[in-house]
Amino acid sequence: MSLDEKQERVLETAKAKDVKFINLQFVDLPGNIKSVTIPIEQLAESFGHGTWFDGSSIEGFTRICESDMILMPDPDTFSIVPWRPKEKAVARILCDVYTPEHKPFEGDPRYILKRAVEKAKKAGYIYNTGTELEFYLFRPEHEEPVPHDVGGYFDFSSKDLATDVRRDIVLALEQMGISVEMSHHEVGPGQHEIDFRYSDALTTADNAMTFKAAVKAIASTHELYATFMPKPIFGQPGSGMHTHQSLFTESGENIFFDPSDKYHLSETAYHFVAGQLNRIMEMMAVLAPTVNSYKRLVVGYEAPVYVCWGQRNRSALIRIPRYSKGRDKAVRAELRCPDPSCNPYLAFALMLEAGLEGIRNKEMPPEPVEEDTYEFDDAKLAERYIKTLPGSLEEALDEMEKSKLARNALGEYAFEKYMASKRAEWEEYRIQVTPWERNRYYQTL
Repeated sequence: MSLDEKQERVLETAKAKDVKFINLQFVDLPGNIKSVTIPIEQLAESFGHGTWFDGSSIEGFTRICESDMILMPDPDTFSIVPWRPKEKAVARILCDVYTPEHKPFEGDPRYILKRAVEKAKKAGYIYNTGTELEFYLFRPEHEEPVPHDVGGYFDFSSKDLATDVRRDIVLALEQMGISVEMSHHEVGPGQHEIDFRYSDALTTADNAMTFKAAVKAIASTHELYATFMPKPIFGQPGSGMHTHQSLFTESGENIFFDPSDKYHLSETAYHFVAGQLNRIMEMMAVLAPTVNSYKRLVVGYEAPVYVCWGQRNRSALIRIPRYSKGRDKAVRAELRCPDPSCNPYLAFALMLEAGLEGIRNKEMPPEPVEEDTYEFDDAKLAERYIKTLPGSLEEALDEMEKSKLARNALGEYAFEKYMASKRAEWEEYRIQVTPWERNRYYQTL
């Protein structure tokens, strides 16, 4: 279907469904959804020429002296917002950001991922990803985070409010065109996970943004607050965004699959895994982008701390899920360090570029680690040449600052803007006086 045909189909659907307002949405560099609303009568004009907006106040975008930007709606992302009234309905469309010269804006995260995906496509690869997004539900009337339940991993109760919340979230996602594969209670009290079907990286990133907006909106209708903060409660598991990855041909064959290999991985898959393992330090400031992210990446909570890979090992950075006979397309590599506070467009772009570098250089990963790495002491880690992930956002930024991979994947403009923003975030955190410090030192010093 041509672009014009897609746009015409959207206009017809909007008319048939009594859509009155269109939210034109885009994403800033940190990964926050931004939106402007136009009446349906303006949509055809927006498809043809775009919609102007002021980009000077958007983090990572332009200076005030060059503030005019253009939103170009992508008709493939049109969906009606199911939690709003059906009469005079509201729809949303994700947009690409352009300059006044109608060129892609270098600071647009969606463009950054599109550029990486196109590079892979020229090499003969379709990059597919599938995410497992975890989140917490809290009761908003309390000053401190109070989980809405006391459930644990895979717990179920027909009287549990969470069952209804997850049901409504799944129904909303399916109405918005997202195919959900599983939903369940996670390990922490009030913690949940909903997984949707894998797709090409751009679609998955779009779906992740839609998912986060839907979860927050549906939770609010149940008088709950949803957060994707990586570690909202001390002593409880953090929330991750485990990402399953594979490379396909345009004809739909899984390039990662090799029936003769022990792990059913092809040589290309091994190169891809090695590329990510060898460059993970450079990517962490994007995959785990907040001060709070590094409170999740600690020993004992199933979040990866050590740079290794394996199959059964859920403490490994990269896990190779077991192969089921006849499911060749399901052979994949799961990267377990990203968390849901990340910008998925930037994260996928970096992950893809790292994997491609491994393929180009024919890199091979070290021997897999199937033991629980949390039980390793320093000597055992050194013996196995296992590195440790950065322990703070500052350490991660120092690694990223030296990275040619990150500069190339994000582009010079976005790289500099991102680094400046995150350095400022770290500096603001560094000078805070926290309740922990007062409790420990106020009366003893």
